[in-house]
Amino acid sequence: MRAPVAHGGAQTRRPSPRSRRRWPRRLLVLAHLRCGHTYAQLAAGFGVGIATAYRYIAEAVEVLAALAPDLAEAVKTASTKAFVILDGTLLPIDRIAADRPFFSGKHKRHGMNVQVITDPTGRLLWASPALPGAVHDIRAARTHGIIDALAESGVECWADKGYRGAGGTIRLPYWGRWETLSAGQQAVNRSHAKIRALVEQAMATLKNWRLLRKIRCSTTRITHLVQAILALHLPCSR
Repeated sequence: MRAPVAHGGAQTRRPSPRSRRRWPRRLLVLAHLRCGHTYAQLAAGFGVGIATAYRYIAEAVEVLAALAPDLAEAVKTASTKAFVILDGTLLPIDRIAADRPFFSGKHKRHGMNVQVITDPTGRLLWASPALPGAVHDIRAARTHGIIDALAESGVECWADKGYRGAGGTIRLPYWGRWETLSAGQQAVNRSHAKIRALVEQAMATLKNWRLLRKIRCSTTRITHLVQAILALHLPCSR
């Protein structure tokens, strides 16, 4: 048994060599996710090989991704809220023009579609698996089962016109040109826009992790990266 060390009148334990070795590994992973540093930069900065840096990151991301809430857990949390907000975001990726499935006509760039659910204050509750950028928001929401899950739990949800025809408990603004809407409909749309604006806080939360501002890895790894970041963010936001 390791002898305790006196510190300020209290008995503390000296960190084990194994524990001390873990800290650089954790910092390396955080530097990759938060700052977007490349494997070569991390290898040089932490004095390890590029293959080792890749392995550390891959192992950590897999563990963190498993800790992220799934849709059922997110809807359970959402059921305790007055309502939730649903929106989609495009995570830019490094692809060539020939990769049409990843090209978003809405954003005019290549990327991956991620659906986001927030609480009424704009706090991130859940982020979906990533789909190719060519997938529209309404199709993505149906693919992930978001609309049905919210409807089954009776959770009211605010969304934009991109989810037109969703049904269930999804609330949308009135459709049509502004000048053709009645005064009451315009007032409803203004109120709806103010509520939906809060979802931008969740989008900013994701984009604060610089790795997600321009992803250069394989598209098959993006879902795990988003889930890992979600797992890191949620405990800090409570």
